[in-house]
Amino acid sequence: MHRRLLLTVTPALLAAPSLVRAQDRVLSLYSSRHYDTDRELYDGFTRESGVRVRLIEANADQLLERIRSEGANSPADVLITVDLGRLGRAQELGVLAPVQSEVLNSRIPASLRDPEGHWFGFSTRARVVMYDRARGLPEGLARYEDLAQPEYRSMVSVRSSSNIYNIGWTASMIAANGVEATEAWARGIAANLSRPPQGGDTDQIRAVAAGQGRVAISNTYYLGNLSRSQRAEDRAIVERMAVLFPNQGDRGTHVNISGAGVVRTAPNAEAAKAFLEYLSGPAAQSIFADGNNEYPVVADVQPNAFLRSLGDFKRDTLNVARAASLSPEALRVMQRAGWR
Repeated sequence: MHRRLLLTVTPALLAAPSLVRAQDRVLSLYSSRHYDTDRELYDGFTRESGVRVRLIEANADQLLERIRSEGANSPADVLITVDLGRLGRAQELGVLAPVQSEVLNSRIPASLRDPEGHWFGFSTRARVVMYDRARGLPEGLARYEDLAQPEYRSMVSVRSSSNIYNIGWTASMIAANGVEATEAWARGIAANLSRPPQGGDTDQIRAVAAGQGRVAISNTYYLGNLSRSQRAEDRAIVERMAVLFPNQGDRGTHVNISGAGVVRTAPNAEAAKAFLEYLSGPAAQSIFADGNNEYPVVADVQPNAFLRSLGDFKRDTLNVARAASLSPEALRVMQRAGWR
């Protein structure tokens, strides 16, 4: 699924979003996404704008360090990364510039973008409870808060507290319930683990399918990616697993984002803004989200067939920027609680 470090996409001759006109302009895109389907995204932008896309790929921390080390001479125009915490970190480091766009403000829900326009979410994933259909959902489990109850001792499979997805999830718990209650909840999670935290979300799903624990905490896209696996045993796991969207009776299920922003020193800021607006369009939304089995963020674009099969659900509308601001405290809470 990984591409080469550097990719240049062929230009075309159509007019641009946001009146980008220079046919020889190059947009430098720094991305921590690694999906082959993104090539189609960049080709589409070039066809619409005539702007070529120069792609640099690395993990988020490497990209942020590169932009900082390049300083005012950085060629980076747009940063794309995953997770609200990483986007918040980029803003904290002063890497991103605020963008004012009626297009983005009208298409991207307010809860999925920075209020000042430093970054915008372009796809979401839900952090859910997964369980083996044959064994059933443990009785009484309906909310994230329930996972800490003593009746679920030795049932919960989840990755470490240092994982950025768990940090964002716990930040949402702080926003909902406060620090003290969330620390008590985290102690309950630590007491209810079916095994010491290890591996990624897919490993939690595999563990429950193998009978180690009763529930796995995972982002929805991990199950979707297993459904696309070439291995029959992976697809068999998908058939066995069911999904609970927690907190449907109150605030809704926690969602995280993949998102992007314009780099503060962007040489081609106009093209960078146009690229973000392009990503909010229906065709680009379908490609961007489907590349990693995520949910589109705009209302008029449907998720893929696998995600539709999971059913609709109520989402927590906590602003992701607020969750990002609470992330450092969330990590401290989990560590104090003994969640390793």
